[in-house]
Amino acid sequence: MTGKVVAAGMALLLISVIGTKGMALARSGIELRCQCIDTHSKFIHPKFIQNVNLTPSGPHCKNVEVIATLKDGREVCLDPTAPWVKLIIKAILDKDLDTEAQTLSG
Repeated sequence: MTGKVVAAGMALLLISVIGTKGMALARSGIELRCQCIDTHSKFIHPKFIQNVNLTPSGPHCKNVEVIATLKDGREVCLDPTAPWVKLIIKAILDKDLDTEAQTLSG
């Protein structure tokens, strides 16, 4: 009986070691490459946009990247030079500045 318990324990240990080797690490939130291959410049009505993520240019990517998450779950790279996208970027930056000013004054 003891031999079966030891064998079962060894099997579970072996399975857990094998199972963890292939697991991917969680994304760190910092990508080391551009995320957008192509950009969308046609207007998307704000009612279809759930979230907008603005990534400034840097060592990871020479381009400013504007990624909109639509309400249906799709992610769309927006053209940062499109006039309507510039308005979104300005609104995001203004909101961030207002939030920072409130934090500093409060």
